[in-house]
Amino acid sequence: MKFSVVIATKDRAPLLDAALASLRAQEGAPEYELVVVDNGSSDATPDVARTHGAVYRFVAEPNRGKARNAGIARATGDAIVFVDDDVVTPPHFLAAHAKAHRDEIFPLAVSGPILNVPDASQRPEPAAANFSRAFFVTCNVSVRAASLRAVGGFDEEFDLYGWEDTELGARLRAHGVRRGFAWDAYLWHIKPPTPESLEDALDKAIEKARMAARFVRKMPTARIKLATGAYAFNLARARVLAPPIAQPLFAGLASSTRIPPVLAQLARTALLDSVYTEELERQLRRRD
Repeated sequence: MKFSVVIATKDRAPLLDAALASLRAQEGAPEYELVVVDNGSSDATPDVARTHGAVYRFVAEPNRGKARNAGIARATGDAIVFVDDDVVTPPHFLAAHAKAHRDEIFPLAVSGPILNVPDASQRPEPAAANFSRAFFVTCNVSVRAASLRAVGGFDEEFDLYGWEDTELGARLRAHGVRRGFAWDAYLWHIKPPTPESLEDALDKAIEKARMAARFVRKMPTARIKLATGAYAFNLARARVLAPPIAQPLFAGLASSTRIPPVLAQLARTALLDSVYTEELERQLRRRD
């Protein structure tokens, strides 16, 4: 099998450089190509991609699904591996994905452990805590190109934050693709210890709620409602424990330096829960 490694990226040239360097250093790997889809960068991303011999495509519209679909369209491999631009892969990474597909009886979506580390110098081995039951997460997953094309790739209508991976995974599962997990197919995900601002987190919560409602409209199954929180018990729970009227209080506590950090974090969690469920319920009512 030939593999195509597809990376969608935007304005993160230094991180992309490290990711591509690690992918070029693979040992015992099958035949593979690197495909970089630039989702509107204004930095040195094109130069970095070409320096590492990657196929380069530019998609100006800030839409992750559209970018990854461009990568799928350009890929020439029998299987496609998706990774993020802020990862570093060990030398056996692609060999581990290839072995999982060689041993498959049914078509598989193969994932591996994602180890969050503060910088590229930290490279721990995977442990039990790194196991995941996620079906399709584009930080680290491989699947046959024919399966992706058979279901139409990513739904580009998921144009805000959240759920585009899960939605594609649901269609792949319905198409007969099964979940695979390969312990040796791990990578390190660079996550510096810089806290996300409350404003950014709130924006993501609202976008994720809107995409969740779109997901439920498209696939109104019990499984999807449970995954997104769009079921009666959860919405009622939020109205009681995290009501919209309490959002100013939660926001004040979450931003306070006068209370213990653990309480501020609980308030932040409650605020994000309240904002997400309020927006989700509003979007679901609009559907009705």
